[in-house]
Amino acid sequence: MEKTYNPQEIEKKWQKNWEEKEAFKVLNEEYHKKYYDLVMFPYPSGTLHVGHVKNYVIGDVIARYKRMRGYSVLHPFGFDAFGLPAENAAIEKGNIHPEDWTMQNINIIRNQIKKLGISYNWDREVVTCKEDYYKWTQWIFLQLYKNGLAYKKKAPVNWCPNCKTVLANEQVVNGRCERCGTNVEIKHLEQWYFKITDYADKLLNDLDNLNGWPENVKTMQKNWIGKSVGAEVEFKLDNRKGSLRVFTTRPDTLWGVTFMALAPESPLVEELTTSENTEKVNKFLQRVSLQDRFKRTAEGAEKEGVFTGSYAINPVNGEKIPVYVANYILYEYGTGAIMAVPAHDQRDFEFAKKYDLPIRVVITPEDDELTEEILEKAYVGEGVLINSGEFTGLNNQTAIKKISQWLEYKKIGKVVTQYKLRDWLISRQRYWGAPIPIVYCEKCGVVPVPEKDLPVKLPRDVEFEPTGKSPLIDHPDFKETTCPKCGGKAKREVDTMDTFVDSSWYYLRYVNPKLEDKPFNKEDVNNWLPVDQYIGGVEHAILHLLYSRFITKVLKDLGYVNFDEPFKNLFTQGMIYRNGAKMSKSKGNVVSPEEMIEKYGTDALRTYILFMAPPERDAEWNDSGIEGTYRFLNKVWNTYMKIQDKIIHLENNSNYLLKNKQEKDLRRKLHQTIEKISNDIEGNFQFNTAVSSLMELLNELNSYLNNTDEKDWNLNLLREFSEDFVLMLSPIAPHISEELWENFGKDRLIFKASWPKIDKDALKADEITIAVQINGKLRAQITVDVNLNEDEVKSYALEDDKVQKYISGKKIQKIIYVPKKIINIVVK
Repeated sequence: MEKTYNPQEIEKKWQKNWEEKEAFKVLNEEYHKKYYDLVMFPYPSGTLHVGHVKNYVIGDVIARYKRMRGYSVLHPFGFDAFGLPAENAAIEKGNIHPEDWTMQNINIIRNQIKKLGISYNWDREVVTCKEDYYKWTQWIFLQLYKNGLAYKKKAPVNWCPNCKTVLANEQVVNGRCERCGTNVEIKHLEQWYFKITDYADKLLNDLDNLNGWPENVKTMQKNWIGKSVGAEVEFKLDNRKGSLRVFTTRPDTLWGVTFMALAPESPLVEELTTSENTEKVNKFLQRVSLQDRFKRTAEGAEKEGVFTGSYAINPVNGEKIPVYVANYILYEYGTGAIMAVPAHDQRDFEFAKKYDLPIRVVITPEDDELTEEILEKAYVGEGVLINSGEFTGLNNQTAIKKISQWLEYKKIGKVVTQYKLRDWLISRQRYWGAPIPIVYCEKCGVVPVPEKDLPVKLPRDVEFEPTGKSPLIDHPDFKETTCPKCGGKAKREVDTMDTFVDSSWYYLRYVNPKLEDKPFNKEDVNNWLPVDQYIGGVEHAILHLLYSRFITKVLKDLGYVNFDEPFKNLFTQGMIYRNGAKMSKSKGNVVSPEEMIEKYGTDALRTYILFMAPPERDAEWNDSGIEGTYRFLNKVWNTYMKIQDKIIHLENNSNYLLKNKQEKDLRRKLHQTIEKISNDIEGNFQFNTAVSSLMELLNELNSYLNNTDEKDWNLNLLREFSEDFVLMLSPIAPHISEELWENFGKDRLIFKASWPKIDKDALKADEITIAVQINGKLRAQITVDVNLNEDEVKSYALEDDKVQKYISGKKIQKIIYVPKKIINIVVK
C-alpha cells in the first residue's frame, strides 16, 4: 500500500474514474429531492486564473455536500460564448475566425476545470454560440416581439468608436466603454429594444420576496430601477405648436421656474433652435459631445449651456420662460427636459448665476424668510410656500400632494410614476452574436422570421475589416433573402443581439440541453427551477441578474414556466488579489491554477482558496498559504497511513466503550466538529472556519495517538473518527478523500455516502468548568463532574487552594450559585 502522499497521481486517477463512471450525472426524473446548484458561466476569453477558480470551488463544495445529504444535485456548466473579444481577436490576429478562437478557449478552460475535480454534469454543457442554443435565443426574441415587448425605434445611443458598436447604459462606466475604456459618443440610430420598463414595478416589488439575496445586491437593483412618484407637466411653447413635457418630483416649486433646459442629446434641440441661434447651439453641441456624459452631469462639474431662442409658457402662472440647452441634463432620465428652479436646486442655481437668469424663492423655512438677494446656494430643505398663488402658506410636503391634484383637475399635468430604468437596448452592430430574426420587405414592412425557419444562421464565410464594421452588412447571401409573408425580395436585419440576451435564459436550457423541438420541457423546468443556489460575482448585480429576472417573468406571463424568479438564493463571492491588486494579465499578478496543481495538487489549491478568507470577502493570495494547506493534507495522509491497517478489518460498531477521559474528549471533539462544519456549510458557506475546524480536529487525533501507547489505542473510536473525518473533508478535498475511502475497503464513491450524523449524547460534557468569584471578583475556576448537585459544587469551590487564600480568616455571609456557570462567595 502506498505510504507517500502523491496528489498528482491520486487526482488523475479519480478524475478519470469519475469521468468513466459519469459519476455526477443526474436525470430529470430525480427531481423529488432536488437541489439546483449553479455558478455563473464564464466568457471564454482565455485561460482561468485562481481568481476565477474560487467561484467554481465554492459551487462544488455545495454540490458535493448536498449529494451527501441525499439530494439529487443539478450542477451544470457551460460557456457564454458570443461577444466582442472573439471578434476583436479575429480582427487583431487577422488569421483566426471568432468561432475557432472561442472553441479553442473553451477546450482550454474545460480541461482546466476538469483538473480542479469540479463535479459538473458535463453531459448538460451549453455553448451559447452554437446553433442548437442560439436558435432558442432567437425564439425568445420572437416571443417578446409577438407580445409587443420587442420593438425598433430611432434614438440616441451610446456608441463606442473603438469597438464600433452600441452599448447599453449599463455598459458605460464613467462615460467610457466598460470593455475597452474609450470615451463613449452619442449617435442617433435605429435600434431594437426589449420593453423591460413594462416590468419595472414587478422587478422592483418582487425584490422583497428574495430573502436569500444579499441586501447590497437588492439595493443596487432598486437604485437602478429608480422609482419616483411625481407630476408630469405640459409647458406649451410660445409662438409655435407643441409643448415641452417635464417630469418633476417637486410640483411645489412650479411657481419658482425661471428657465427650461434640454439635454444636448434631445431631438427637441434642433426643433426649438431658432435660425439666429443655430451657429451658437451647434458649436455648443460639438463641444459637449467631447465631454464625458457622466462627469459633465456630476454635482461639482461646471454648468454650461446656450439659449435656443425659444420660449415656453409656465402653465401655473402664464409666464414666458427661456428654453436653454444645458450640459448637466441627461437625455435618459425623465423626458430629457427639465423645469429649472434655481432657488431650490443647486445645479439650476449654479447655471442661473453663470448666465444671469432670475432666481425666485418659493419655499422658505418656517422660522425665517429667504429672499433672492441673500441666497448663497439653493435652499433644498422643508418649509412653507411663498409666491405660489393660492398655495402660499402651505407646508411644502402638503403642497406637493395638493398641487399634483390641482394640475390634474386643471388638465395641465398628471400624477405619474417615473423610473430611471430604460428599455433594454439589444442591437449590436457586430458579427459575433445571435442574428436578430427579422426581415424587411418593401411590401410587408417588418416581418418576423417564422419559428419553423429558425435558426437564422450566422454565416461563417466572412472577412473582417480593421474598421470594426460588421461583415454581415456586406454579406450578400446573408443579407439578401425572401419575405416569409409574400415571397418577394427582402433584406435581413444585420444587427446581432447583445450577449446579455444569451445569458438571460441559459439556466433553463441546462434542464434539456439537447432538446430539438423546443428550448426546454415545461414540466422539467418547473420541477427543477427556480435555481436553489446561484453563485457569482457582485459585478453582475445589475445587468445579468436584472435581465434574467425580466426574461423569467415574461416567460411566466406567457405560460411557458410556473415561477417568476429564476434564482431563489444568491451568493456573491469575493475576489482574490495579489500584490494588492485584482488579478489580471496586464498587471502581471496572475496565479495559474496549473502551476499550483503541478506543485501542490488540486486538493491543496481548493483547500487554500476556501481557507484564505470568508468566501464573500476579497482575499490576498499568499504562496505560503497554499504550502500550509499542502502540509495539512500531507499530515492527513500520514496519520491515516499510521492507523489504516489497524482499523480496516473492523466492522462499524456504534456501541463500543470509551475507556477514559481522553477517549471521551476526542469523540466529543469529533461530534462538535461535525455539528460546526454542518452549520458552517448550511449557514452562509463559512468554508474558511470549516477548514480550520478540520485542522484542529486532526491535531486532537494526533495528540491522542502520540500520548497513548499504541497497544491501548481504541480502534473502534479510530475507525469512527477516520471515516467521519474523511467524509467531512471530501467536499473540500475530494481526491485524497476518495483515495482514503477506497483504502478503507469502501466500494462506493465517497460523495454517495451519507454525511456523518451528530451524536447528541457525545456532545454532552462529563465535566464542566465553573468560575468562582469572591465578592464579585473572579478568583478561580474549578472543573467538576457535570452531575454534581449544588451542595457538592459549593464544597469543591470552598476546598480549592486559590479560593482558600481569599476566604481564610473571613466570615462567609452567603454563597450564590448560578447552575453550571458561576459561584459567588460573599465574605466579610
